[in-house]
Parts: sequence; C-alpha cells; structure tokens
Amino acid sequence: MATFLYRLGRLAFRRRRLFVMFWIVVLAAVGIGAATVSGETTDGFTLPGTQSQKALDLLRKEFPQASADGATARVVFEAPGGRKLTSGTHRTVIESLVAELKTAPQVANVADPYANHLVSASGSIAYTQVTYKVGEPDISQAARDALDQVVDQGEKAGLAVHLGGNAVQGKAGAGPAELIGVAVAAVTLVITFGSLLAAGLPLLTAVFGVGMAICALTMATAVFDMSSSSSTLALMLGLAVAIDYALFIVSRYRSEIRDGHDPERAAGRALGTAGSAVVFAGLTVVIALAGLSVIGIQNLTTIGLAAAFAVVVAVLIALTLLPAVLGFVGARVMRGGLKTRRLRALERGEGEALGVRWAKFVTRNPVKVLAVSVTAPAVLALPAMSLRLTLPDDSMAAPGSSERIVYDIVTKGFGDGYNGPLTVVVDGRGSDDPKAAARESVALLRGLPDVAAVGTATFNQRGDVAVISAVPKSAPTSQATEDLVSDIRDRGAGLRKDTGADLMVTGLTAVNIDASTKLGAALVPYLAVVVGLALVLLLLVFRSILVPLKAALGFLLSVVATLGVVVAVFQWGWLSDVFGVDQPAPVVSFLPIFMVGVVFGLAMDYEVFLVTRMREAYVHGAGPTEAVVAGFRHSARVVTAAAAIMISVFAGFLLDDVPLIKSMGLGFASAVLFDALVVRMTIVPAVMALLGHRAWALPGWLDRFLPNVDVEGEKLRHLPLDPVGPAADRQPEPVPPAPMRVD
Repeated sequence: MATFLYRLGRLAFRRRRLFVMFWIVVLAAVGIGAATVSGETTDGFTLPGTQSQKALDLLRKEFPQASADGATARVVFEAPGGRKLTSGTHRTVIESLVAELKTAPQVANVADPYANHLVSASGSIAYTQVTYKVGEPDISQAARDALDQVVDQGEKAGLAVHLGGNAVQGKAGAGPAELIGVAVAAVTLVITFGSLLAAGLPLLTAVFGVGMAICALTMATAVFDMSSSSSTLALMLGLAVAIDYALFIVSRYRSEIRDGHDPERAAGRALGTAGSAVVFAGLTVVIALAGLSVIGIQNLTTIGLAAAFAVVVAVLIALTLLPAVLGFVGARVMRGGLKTRRLRALERGEGEALGVRWAKFVTRNPVKVLAVSVTAPAVLALPAMSLRLTLPDDSMAAPGSSERIVYDIVTKGFGDGYNGPLTVVVDGRGSDDPKAAARESVALLRGLPDVAAVGTATFNQRGDVAVISAVPKSAPTSQATEDLVSDIRDRGAGLRKDTGADLMVTGLTAVNIDASTKLGAALVPYLAVVVGLALVLLLLVFRSILVPLKAALGFLLSVVATLGVVVAVFQWGWLSDVFGVDQPAPVVSFLPIFMVGVVFGLAMDYEVFLVTRMREAYVHGAGPTEAVVAGFRHSARVVTAAAAIMISVFAGFLLDDVPLIKSMGLGFASAVLFDALVVRMTIVPAVMALLGHRAWALPGWLDRFLPNVDVEGEKLRHLPLDPVGPAADRQPEPVPPAPMRVD
C-alpha cells in the first residue's frame, strides 16, 4: 500500500491541475444535483420486534381515521389571573378555536377539551390534542399557519395560548458551535505549523470535502428515506476527520521536506506513510459508524451510513486533492513568520519538545504513571453504574421554549402523567367476547396504583379491537412510569389466558421506553462487533496482538469514564449550575451508542497516527523505549492539536440551551479528552515501555498468514533516490534548512 500511495501522491502532485479540476467538476455536479434533485427527510423511526410497534401497526390497520403515526400538536389555554375556562366568554372562545382547528389543513381529529375532560380541576387550564393525517416532515406551512392563527386569536381574547408537540415547527437558530469549532481549529493549526499557508490547507480541503459530501447526501434523499440528523452528524464528523487527516499528511510533508526531499518526492513519501495511516484510520471510523446498522433501527442505520460516507469522502480528498494542492504550494509551505520563539529554538536543535520530555518521563516511571492514569478514569466511571436511558421529550426542551412552557403548564394543571398518556390496545380478534375482554382491561387499569385516569374503550368497526387511554401519575421519563408499562404488559399475560385477547401498550411514552430498552440492549453487541472488526484491522496495521488489545481496552476505559461524567452531571445534577442543567433527567438513550461509534473512530485515529510512528522507528532498528520517544517526537504535537480541535468543536455545544445538545457536547468532548490525553498520551507509552519487545511480538504462523500492508513505509526506503518522470527535468524549489523534525 505504501508504494501505491507514494506513486499516487507524486502523480497528484505532478498532475495537480487535472486532479483539482476533477474535484471541482464533481463538486459542481453534486451541487447542481442537490439543488434540483432532493427529497424530504424524516425524524420518525420504527422499532421492529417491540410491542409498541406491533400495537401501532395494528392501530394503523384497524383505526386508519385515528392516524396513529401522524404528527400531533398540543394547544394549551390558560385563563389570566386564575379565572375559569368552564363558562362564559372564555369557554365560547375556546370552543370556537377548537372548531376552527377541526377544519384546518391535514387535521385528522381534534380532542374537545370539555367533552374529553381535558380541563384542570381548578378550571383555569385546558388543552386540546390535534392529530394530523401526515407525519411531522409532511406538515404543510398552511397547517402550521392555522396553529399560529389560533394562538393569535386566543391571545386577543385575553387567553394565554401555547403550542407543543412534534407538529410545531421549531424556531431554533444556528448555534455558535460550528463557528467556534472552525475558529479554534484555525488558531490551533496556526500554532502547530507557525504558518498561515500550512494552517489553511487542512481547512480548505476539509471544507471542500464536507461540502461535497453534504450535497451528495442531499441528492440521496430523493431515493432513500433519511433522518434529518444524517447531514448534521455527517457535517460534524466529516469536518473533524477531514481536518485531522489533512493535518497529519501536511505535517509529514513538511517533515519530509525538512529531511531534504524535493517537494514532489516529499508529497509521495507523505502519502506513502501518513497516507497509509489515514486509510486505516478512516476504515476504523467507517466500521464504527456502519456498525450502527446492527442495532436494527432504520433511522440510526441511515445516520451511521451517511456519516461513514462523509468519512470516505474525507479520506479520498486527503489522498488526491490535498497532494494536488501541495503541488501548487510546493516548498512555500515551510515558510511562516508566526512561529513562536520556542518553536524556532526547537527547529535549531536547541532543547527538546514537550512531547519528547513527557514520553521520557512516562517511560522512566511506567508503573506509577499507569496506576494513576487508570485509577482516575475508573473512579470517574463509578456513576455509570446507575445509568438510566430515555428518549428526549418536552421536559428536556430549553427553558422558555414553547414546548417546555406547555409541558410545565400541563404538569401544573393536571399532573406529570398527562404529558405522556399511554395507549392501551386490546386485540380481541382471538377472543370469544372482545367487549368483555375490553371491560376487564379497563378494570385492570383502574386498579393499578400509579394510574391517574382511564378512558373508556373505543372499538373498531368490527368490534374486535379496542383502544383505551390510560394516564400515569408519574412523569413520562420516570422509573415509576417505566415500571407501570412493564406491569401492564405482565398482567396482559393473565388477560390472554382468561379471555384470549392480547393486551399491548403503545403511545409515545411506551415507544420511548421500548426504544431506550432496545438501544441499551444493543450497546454490548455493538461494542463487540465494532471492537472485534477494528481489532482485526489494527492487527493488520501493527502486526501485533498486544498493541490492538491495548488500544481497545484503553478506549473502553475512556468510554466508561465519559458515561460516568455524563451521569453525574445530567442524571445526578452534579455541577448543574456550571453546565447550565435546568433539572436532572435520564441520559438520552442514543447518546451512548453514538458516543461509542463517533469516539471509537476518533480514538483509533489517534492510536494509528501515534503508534505507526513508533512502529516505523522500531522496524527501522530503534529499541522499544527509543521507538516510543520517536513516535512522540514526530506525532505528539499534531495528535494533541487534532484532539484540541475536536474538544473545542464538541465543547462548543455546551453553549446550547437544549439539554440534549449539552449532553452530547459534554459527552463527546470528555471522551476525546480522556482518550487522547489520558489513554493515548499517557497509558499507551507506559504500557509500551512495560511490554518492551513483546509489544511487537507476533506468532510466526500468523506473521506468514497476514498480508503485509506496509503502513510504516518500509518499502519506500528501497525506492531510487533520483526523481522520476517530469520532475527530473526541473530544478527543485529551495528548501529552508532545519536540523531536526518537530512535527
């Protein structure tokens, strides 16, 4: 592989105009396609094999008029000054507004608050539930305008009117996270290289690649059903890894020039060494993201595949467009008047870089350093033992938002459970007396201590399937509600035995519980698949058994430590004032899965880039400890810079008002911090020093069996020294002398 990438790098360098024009044409094509051929995205998902999904499918078939999977909006009315809504002008206004909602576009049905007992005991709060014929992505602007008109008319009549539900279009503006991430990335790159030109190359190629990936994904929505979050994650990850990959290749290019190679040969050698690491690092990220498909939730599968596609594009851009751009820059990438005094001293061979001194300290005291660096994350991981999962609801909306106001008003007027009523389905198609089975079900529900209210049974046209509404006393995300759903389902077995009817629980609350259960159960198999495949890949890269095992175990340590931090802050409420957490709540159920996929890919990036330089030095004759120090000499600076960029990008999301976004920001930033600085920069050199030559041991039969991918570029040492091709006919550009490598 090293030889192939070496030749590709030199070809792209020589034929730079052709390569650049090719990518410009591709970008233009997908850009035009995105503008002319695209479809709608969706936030809905199905949960195959769960009881809630089975019940929803039955409702869709037997109660098509109920629009079981349609979008919903909750309109809450509150009388001013504690007045009542049960009589007089206020009731007339509400009845008029409800009648207006029934004629609004795309509306399937509207619950009358007075006929359905949706008025609080105090009489000052009432609400109506609007169900639409279509899902949230298909809600028309006319339907949204009708809701806004109801709000305006109600407020003119002296009522406080608020909207909630997934049919309400959010007004959230773009947050500062992306701008903060790009700004920090630019500053970090300038500090790393001491040159605006060198710092600009990774940003330029990364933005180009991400733009092309997003346009291609937009085109794909015309053919595939994709989540609206697909482009967001693809943008975040695509930008992150694209900057990382370009950073490592540009760093190696500068190093090769500093060693005396002409720019074209330096581009080839940079691709043959750092480019090989980029290929395998990219493969680990793709494996982690594509592995989301094992969970069995289509939405997560499309999100993972979309992000994996963005990573593939980032790798292709780094291997083809970047060396072509380097062809235009040449040796000018070495110039820079922004180098610090310390960096200039290091280039003159005066003193040692901080990374080298740190590596020497760790390798001199491996046992003590390893004990501290393992114990600290292990202690932080303890709160993860009480991890609880849930899907986000309006209680997690930003304070002051319309959704949060509706949630709080309903809680005040009716109780927590009215924010998440349960839909109980009685399937009496196998019963001799479906109506008796429904009556027994209603009695069963009313006898449960955590049920606040139970509606009457509503039958389908044939009279063999019934729907019952049950309101819990507890909040939708509470453990008590989860226990209630489990209790109802357990009692359903007795009902089936007595009547032959099936009792199923569905509705948004039950769907969220089933989704959290499914995601929690999938975490271990997902880890096994992703880590197992990555271990095989790392075995090929490092030709060692212990190094891949050490990489995987270090990653698992950083994951459990991160989960402990997230649980302590968002579930237990520790440091809630510091992070702006309004109220403690269970952790969002898909956060651990996403965190494992995203951070595993980034962690293996750092592992590959750091340890391949160690292996390169070891293969070329350095001793085990000397190889560790050499790896840090060449890679510590850029690995630290890459981690700083990622931490800053993710930490920027802590500025968001939405707790869900905050938790993702803290989780991702903490994971990168633990993995890059604690695991890769501390545990890795300590373990490598303790293992010595055994770190690179490989059984002879396995060594003969495995293909030699030559990531360290050993074969490049045997290439002819004279330039080949058109480069032989021109003089190389002058190269600034420097006695040592610091990148």
